Amino acid sequence: MNLSDTPVKSGMVAIVGPPNAGKSTLMNHFLGQKISIVTPKPQTTRNRIAGIVNDPEYQIVFLDTPGLHQSREPLNIEMVKIAMDSLADVDVVLFLVDVSLPLPHKLKEEKQAELLSYFRQIKGPAIMVLNKVDLIDRKLLLPMIEAYTTLFPFKAIIPVSALRDDGLEGLRKEILGLLPTGPRLFPEDIPTDATERFLCAEIIREKVFLMTGQEIPYSSAVLIESFKEDNAKHLVTIHAAIVVDRDSQKGIVIGKGGQKLKSIGTAARKDIESLIGEKVLLKLWVKVHRNWSQDKYFLKEIEH
Repeated sequence: MNLSDTPVKSGMVAIVGPPNAGKSTLMNHFLGQKISIVTPKPQTTRNRIAGIVNDPEYQIVFLDTPGLHQSREPLNIEMVKIAMDSLADVDVVLFLVDVSLPLPHKLKEEKQAELLSYFRQIKGPAIMVLNKVDLIDRKLLLPMIEAYTTLFPFKAIIPVSALRDDGLEGLRKEILGLLPTGPRLFPEDIPTDATERFLCAEIIREKVFLMTGQEIPYSSAVLIESFKEDNAKHLVTIHAAIVVDRDSQKGIVIGKGGQKLKSIGTAARKDIESLIGEKVLLKLWVKVHRNWSQDKYFLKEIEH
């Protein structure tokens, strides 16, 4: 019998919660490598991304999801739908909140109702994860735990700092206690089910988020137009377009003398080389696609 055929603790774990709660950071730390992009800006994650943690005794498939928020924009509505759909077929839900934000009873009524509406859609076992505990006085944790205990029958409420790896071992044990025993869902040698093309697009988009300000990150997308591997030269050539809404945004992303685009490309190339283990020739350009975030066909194209 192959090791992969041996029953282990195995299952899907959705990581959900408001924007900027630390969902991507949590998954990356469990994986021990960067799969989901991370920036200080909210709503960085737009798609559901699987991160697979393999161990001789278990396999945990984490699903990093877009932040839960209210919006009328088609792109944002789709992002929230992706997150909520993730609750349907998983074995465990981790609901993450940033402990530096107000407690539920201190929120305005509409925000309280919004939070409760998310909880009501959780069907299986759930763990409340109080993240970023490094930012507050630990004495404040007890009233937080009590507040969330009254809102939903969480199996556990675990304080952690995903950034500092604090409390993650306790969280891992709680997750394993809720997972069923069965076959591994994925081969043992892959950390994610995302394609290299998708991950490369995400890395480029992360650099756009980090290196541009104002509305640019939210008005931009990345489309990989070609991805060619030359095994003889150990070289991967990638052509990618940074797509923006308006001509004025195009100029900002390119920068004076093309310097901004060059900086984005250099930073992205280094991370892509680390990801795929090959030299990379990255060719970037910027193009305008007005109202791309409302174009359903284009949104489908950038999902893969």
